[in-house]
Amino acid sequence: MSTDIEIHYSGSGDLAARILNGLIAAGKDPERLTSRDLAPVDEFHIRGRRATLELAECMGLSQASHVLDVGSGLGGPARTLAETYGCRVTGIDLTADFCAASEAISEWLNLSDKVRFVQGDACDLQFEDDSFDAAMTIHAAMNIPAKDAVYAGVKRVLKPNGIFAVYDVVQGEGGEVVFPVPWAREPSISHLATPQDMRRLLTDAGFEILEEVDSSEASLAFFQEMTARMAKTGPPPLTFQAFLGGDFPQMARNQVRNLAEKRIRTATYICRA
Repeated sequence: MSTDIEIHYSGSGDLAARILNGLIAAGKDPERLTSRDLAPVDEFHIRGRRATLELAECMGLSQASHVLDVGSGLGGPARTLAETYGCRVTGIDLTADFCAASEAISEWLNLSDKVRFVQGDACDLQFEDDSFDAAMTIHAAMNIPAKDAVYAGVKRVLKPNGIFAVYDVVQGEGGEVVFPVPWAREPSISHLATPQDMRRLLTDAGFEILEEVDSSEASLAFFQEMTARMAKTGPPPLTFQAFLGGDFPQMARNQVRNLAEKRIRTATYICRA
């Protein structure tokens, strides 16, 4: 399972180099990159940076906070928190290519002193008890069948009363998911929970759910706005195709279809340890 997931996300070759080459082709100065330049790829989730900041507002962060990002991908959300709040963030991701690229991008943006990324299994967090002031996971659990192990691990490493912010794609009532989608080319590595499953899993892990938000309509509007913008200006020079490959356009179309037909939903859970 782990190998299949890594193959899905890692593509071929040096991911950081592919991203940098894409930025240079887009006319960006590699010596003067900003987080805005990386925005098309480093916030690899629906609604991008806007959704990350919504989560962060619920986490009670300060410069003194140490945050865990479970399934950190290319590190965009971690860097967003570090830039916005001045806090430290540790990201963990199963895909070694993502971790290496995350470290490289953080160096480009002069954020290596605030963020670090480790390759590891979200179901077996190798951190001490009570290590983090807050935690988040964004569009990661869709690939993880043992969500109970993930949430129990996060509860263990969070300090008492720490906030766990979860933003994920969940199973909708409109039928089975149409594949491929950005997190899976076929069903064997897709493990969506229903909203009811999510409530049970989080409370069974010992969390108190403070807030639950269904953002599916906002997610659909996000894609509609993106489509309209691209119709005027064309696609951005750097997209998730850099690491998902040539079938990414089909994945994107299916994701919008799945949302529109309520086969999937986007949901946020703000929880207290």
